Amino acid sequence: MVKIIRATHNDAALLTKLAQTTFWESHGHSGPEASVRNYIADHYNETELRKELSDPTNLFHFIYHEDKPVGFSKLIFDHPFEGCPVSPVTKLERIYLLKEVLGLKLGKQLIEFNIGLAKKQGQSGIWLFVWKGNERAFRFYQRAGFEIAGEYDFKISETHYNPNYRMLMRF
Repeated sequence: MVKIIRATHNDAALLTKLAQTTFWESHGHSGPEASVRNYIADHYNETELRKELSDPTNLFHFIYHEDKPVGFSKLIFDHPFEGCPVSPVTKLERIYLLKEVLGLKLGKQLIEFNIGLAKKQGQSGIWLFVWKGNERAFRFYQRAGFEIAGEYDFKISETHYNPNYRMLMRF
């Protein structure tokens, strides 16, 4: 059984645990261990995530599998990138699943859910960043209908950046 539930301000502790674990699982090998651990500590702590949950422009959802939270997403409506060819457009800022559930098609359900939300808001597309070193995620987004729309260097630390693709799906 799969459920997708909107996260609230009260879910900061759960979001923190999931965010730290899933970011480490997907990006832990993307740079020097200390840099990645510091990034997680700075960006995925309960205080920061509580602020993000309190911001009405951020829309977080958890995905549950067999009553266990196994991933989350974060959408921002009306959030174009510079030179974006469609408007209005949604940014899918985060979508992460625990490694243990990869292959169960939960990512497909979560991304389709988020695409549906963007369409209901009258958006003309949805975009995201994906680390070039995460080939599984890159292929996943391609299969979902996203196309490369540029590149971006994602800052992990003062001395380490991860090369990303910007990917866009038009509706």
